[in-house]
Amino acid sequence: MFTGLIQTLGTLSTLSETEVQVTCKDARLLRDLELGDSVAVDGVCLTVMRCLADGFVAAVSPETLDRTALGRRNVEIPVNLEASLRVGSKLGGHFVTGHVDGAGYLESAVPTETSWEMRFSVRDRRVARYIVPKGSIAVNGISLTVADCDAAGSWFTVAVIPLTYAETNLQHLKPGDRVNLEGDILGKYVEKFLRLGDATPFEAQGFEAQGTEDALPDSLTPAFLAEHGYL
Repeated sequence: MFTGLIQTLGTLSTLSETEVQVTCKDARLLRDLELGDSVAVDGVCLTVMRCLADGFVAAVSPETLDRTALGRRNVEIPVNLEASLRVGSKLGGHFVTGHVDGAGYLESAVPTETSWEMRFSVRDRRVARYIVPKGSIAVNGISLTVADCDAAGSWFTVAVIPLTYAETNLQHLKPGDRVNLEGDILGKYVEKFLRLGDATPFEAQGFEAQGTEDALPDSLTPAFLAEHGYL
């Protein structure tokens, strides 16, 4: 689990079909890094297989390379890095799992007096369904708030403060560049609960009601959630 607050930039120095090597000059991140730890690389959760003096090596799968931008990058480019969230750490962004839903593409980045206004297009329905106004989204692992979008989620805009722009690889993006996108995990669970309106009753799945007070409904519907204050 991550927060979407990038700790430092690294360099993707080696990429093969099975391994990725990342170099990093930030001693704070490397000091606590151990074998088996999780690190978000441009928002992709990778497991450390070898610790190096100036970085680490992680395993990658064909699914990871196919779904994310890692498999379409040239080497020697900056990548956003964040170590996994530790118990008791500050949560300044939002819950980011590091499981990328799909890709987006930069359309424009326009500087204003207070921020950079960035617009991305989304061609993957697996991502678009979770994009809502004022909702959270991770772009290359960066926790951002959707400023505007269309109803389908086929495009969205974000306002990026100068500090985030300067400290992440957003500054290196050019129109047409591919980015990793992860929707808010809370929205995914809500979507599943609403889909249970067509599901088989719990009893048919082997569950037993524990009494009238604790009994679960046969299905969760928008009306049920609204009645109990969730919508």
